[in-house]
Amino acid sequence: MNSTQLRKALLVATEAARAAGAMMRANLRKPKHVNESTQHDIKLELDVRCQKRIQTSLQKAYPTIPILGEEGILGDPNAEFRWVVDPIDGTVNFAYDIPHACVCIALQQRRAGRPKAGDLYGAETILGVTYDPFLDELWTATRDQKSRCNGRPIQVSKRAKLAEAIITMGFSKKSESISKALPTFTGLIPKVRKVRMFGSAGLSMAWIAAGRLDAYLEAGVRIWDVAAGSILIRQAGGEFWHSEVAGDYAVEMISSNGLLRRKLRAA
Repeated sequence: MNSTQLRKALLVATEAARAAGAMMRANLRKPKHVNESTQHDIKLELDVRCQKRIQTSLQKAYPTIPILGEEGILGDPNAEFRWVVDPIDGTVNFAYDIPHACVCIALQQRRAGRPKAGDLYGAETILGVTYDPFLDELWTATRDQKSRCNGRPIQVSKRAKLAEAIITMGFSKKSESISKALPTFTGLIPKVRKVRMFGSAGLSMAWIAAGRLDAYLEAGVRIWDVAAGSILIRQAGGEFWHSEVAGDYAVEMISSNGLLRRKLRAA
């Protein structure tokens, strides 16, 4: 896609994210219909409705581009382009009436030949939108434009010392990932300024892009949780490091301002 086409796609994704965000905002304090509940996760009926609302907008503008979403797949996810959608990132927060959740929409393009650093499952993220309907903060980036929040340019922090850093961590639903992450958690607590756990990968990555946080670590997360955030961080001057792990579209990842990854891994 050229710059003009990317701007159009960004507008479409932004409108879709705002529409789904409005549904979240309207339903925050209402009773939630739970489709599925496990020890570490909740699936809401509203997740499905929000994804359908997003799909309607995206397919109207781009009927041939498939959609890879947390609530299902439409079309061939191995096509040249694909949308990657998390309709409610932070569903457990939302289910408990905690207003810390967001909509994440990314557009990816598959590369010919060998993938490059930052690609997710063979595709480059070329556009990202993260929308927080409760603070009304819209985070956007494309591969040819810097990251913005509500239209204002943002950049990652310049904190290079662990002792000054605020980091966040996520814990996967899988016991092996939890076991892997716990030693990292206990090792980092005395070395960083603070460790926070917010429950939304998308917002944590947006906050890194804006310099509010310095790094985010998770041993097992799906690409629809991080695709939009990965380009926000990259286009704000930071680093998105990841490696594929067992599971459909799953990765371990360290997102940061670009100054802390090696120190975090050595801690």
